[in-house]
Amino acid sequence: MGVEIQVEQLTKSFGRHAVWADVSLTLPAGEISVLLGPSGTGKSVFLKTLVGLLRPDRGSVWIQNQDLPRLSERRLYAIRRLFGVLFQDGALFGSMNIYDNVAFPLREHTRMSESKIRAIVGEKLEMVGLTGDEEKLPGQISGGMRKRAGLARALVLDPQIILFDEPDSGLDPVRTAYLNQLIIDLNQQTDATFLIVTHDINTARTVPDNIGLLFHGKLAMFGPREMLLSSTEPVVRQFLNAQRVGPIGMSEEKDASDLAAEEASGVRLPALPPIQRQLRPSDGGIRRAERPPGFWCRTHGVTPPPGSFTEPRPIQEVPL
Repeated sequence: MGVEIQVEQLTKSFGRHAVWADVSLTLPAGEISVLLGPSGTGKSVFLKTLVGLLRPDRGSVWIQNQDLPRLSERRLYAIRRLFGVLFQDGALFGSMNIYDNVAFPLREHTRMSESKIRAIVGEKLEMVGLTGDEEKLPGQISGGMRKRAGLARALVLDPQIILFDEPDSGLDPVRTAYLNQLIIDLNQQTDATFLIVTHDINTARTVPDNIGLLFHGKLAMFGPREMLLSSTEPVVRQFLNAQRVGPIGMSEEKDASDLAAEEASGVRLPALPPIQRQLRPSDGGIRRAERPPGFWCRTHGVTPPPGSFTEPRPIQEVPL
């Protein structure tokens, strides 16, 4: 079962370089959220700060009534057991086969017997479709298989929160589609809280329940998928349409003269494409985040009927 993560006024810098400031959002328990943003906006830094690998300059990350940045190393180590992380390259040990890579956290952090470990590793490998590949080394398998092996390892301690750092990196569109479906299926099976950092627009359109966008050191927006996919905010429309016109430039933010020139030229951002249907679990079942019409939620209000994209859930907008 996933847990809620509340981020309040989180700020991070390296020396004089401010990465982002005053980021506040709530990742709902059991739901899939995606974090988008141009390159260099600190999305991976945000993930590392969430899990406590980096300390913020100020702000809070509340999980189970505990503020991670203020925990001792001992208590932080304990709460990290709630997390599973899939790194960009899978982060597998090259000298270990897939079985030993996946078994590593169990051997490192528990006192389970090898028979129990064997059962758990077998279960997780089956979940990601790698049964029969246990003896292969990372160098003998494809990039997509390495991602799935890394995901199996992230799952072995039954985490309540799973972080994905650009899981589509290095994958072709077909493998990305398979991975996206796997993410939906795993969320259904585990009810864990998922946060995905990605550049892939198709992933953002079809996988998450919620989307956030980091830009110019701020969280430009965070809210339900349908709200962002129908947004009139220029930075959101530019990013989701992959257009050169708009506030995002080559380095990050365009200066006023560039924006004025675009305005004078009469070039306008195109409308966002129609909202695609969210991916459904392969077995036809439902996920925890798929609330039936009329279901009352204390945080979100009443869920709209199917086909409606105006769910009355709060959306955060920060002036850019």
